[in-house]
Amino acid sequence: MEDIVPLVSELMNTRHHISPKRLGSPGPTEEQKKIILEAAGTAPDHGLVTPWHFYEISDAGRVLLGRVFSHNLKERDPGATPEQLDEAHGKALRGPYLLLAVTKYGTGDNKIPRNEKLISAGCAIQNIILTAHAMGFGAGLSSGHALYSPEMKKLFKLEADDEPLVFITIGTVIKHKDGRVRPAYTEYSSIF
Repeated sequence: MEDIVPLVSELMNTRHHISPKRLGSPGPTEEQKKIILEAAGTAPDHGLVTPWHFYEISDAGRVLLGRVFSHNLKERDPGATPEQLDEAHGKALRGPYLLLAVTKYGTGDNKIPRNEKLISAGCAIQNIILTAHAMGFGAGLSSGHALYSPEMKKLFKLEADDEPLVFITIGTVIKHKDGRVRPAYTEYSSIF
């Protein structure tokens, strides 16, 4: 097992957020998608309640999602130009593989704290993006005002205790951007 530690460390340290607008085709194959989603299932899960769900957004779903994006922009900014509304709609079409991550707070025993369910969802998301990176893909997380709108919950038929967390876009990196400098571990850890 010790032989794998440098590989895992390199995987984590070479992964960077890639904006969805910098991701293109090809995306993952059906077999790769299966492996990516299976990686989510290895996340810590107190009570084994799977307190998260991932929705793969199809081409038809992206059109509907784009409508929610542009409608939400119009609601927030009645003066939005047609170009801005088209740009908002176009965000749903970026990248070849698009997932919506949702926390399912109503699953399982209510004695399991919400924050543990949220942490489990975060770990599942990290497993997805690390697995995509290991396959040679770029991945980016995105959110925005529309993510938290009632229209979003309605579009995905989410329950009252479901919370949309983030969109995950996966694809081939078509344009690189300089990665950020990561903090030294001494900046975010200490001995008590």
